[in-house]
Amino acid sequence: MASSNTTMQQGKNSSTYEAINRIGRGAYGTVYKARDKQTGLEVALKKVCIPMTEDGIPMNTLREIALLQQLNHHDHPNVVKLLDICHGQQMGRDLMMFLVFEHVEQDLAMYMSKNPKGFSVSHIRDLSREIVNGVDFLHSNRIVHRDLKPQNLLVTKDGHIKLADFGLAKTYDYEMKLTSVVVTLWYRAPEVLFGLPYSSAVDIWSIGCIIVELYTRSPLFCGKSENEQLTEILRVLGKPPKNEWPEEHAPIKWNAFNVVDKVDIKSLAPNMCESALSLIMKMLTFDPNKRITALEALGEDFFLEEPLNT
Repeated sequence: MASSNTTMQQGKNSSTYEAINRIGRGAYGTVYKARDKQTGLEVALKKVCIPMTEDGIPMNTLREIALLQQLNHHDHPNVVKLLDICHGQQMGRDLMMFLVFEHVEQDLAMYMSKNPKGFSVSHIRDLSREIVNGVDFLHSNRIVHRDLKPQNLLVTKDGHIKLADFGLAKTYDYEMKLTSVVVTLWYRAPEVLFGLPYSSAVDIWSIGCIIVELYTRSPLFCGKSENEQLTEILRVLGKPPKNEWPEEHAPIKWNAFNVVDKVDIKSLAPNMCESALSLIMKMLTFDPNKRITALEALGEDFFLEEPLNT
């Protein structure tokens, strides 16, 4: 564990940072706005509780810390910058760890609320491209975000997107299952609602929901339960072919599920161009194996067309 201890001791002590106020609490810890006492720099301080083993810090945690540090070397413009990793007190069998990120004052939800008249098509295109670009970077490094929503997309003062709230316990393989606390209900992919194993395709579904929201100013699917969420999805997208319905996992059988009061995305967002609609429908594909990837999405017409001034 010698090399493990070296990894943990690279950062400052948590007492270096002074908490200003709590920003929020997510599935993986509490986030505070804080200040570096030495430099005065404002930061976002994410407090995470790490269960210790008999050998100390779990190896999977150390691997994830190393991955976060490795990602930081790329300095990707659409991913929030990790400034420091430090540890606080050990409480029983748990170690308090702090991930220190650059602080960005507003998230996409706040940014949208400050622009009640909406955005131009070209601005929606720019924001969408930066979201996809950041997600493609995470996926290419075998990280699935799992909780993409407007509150986890930060917007800088000059209007650029930075993905936030990814990190510990989020590296993925193809057999993981999401727990009930992961992924806000409104942005959940169908495979998550069915409790099936998932891959990076869950992030693509969330992006599709978010792009529609940039046009309409309100969430696309607003279910209050998993069943209701699924009903909302089918009301907009229609019922998928029977061979795509996971009959053995579905709380409602395909034959018993009837779509009523069907609505069309284009009617919800009449200002949406055809290339945007085409991309969104490839993202909101029921079968995750047929869903477009982030890399493929960047090559879609919506991002390659001449800039629009409307």
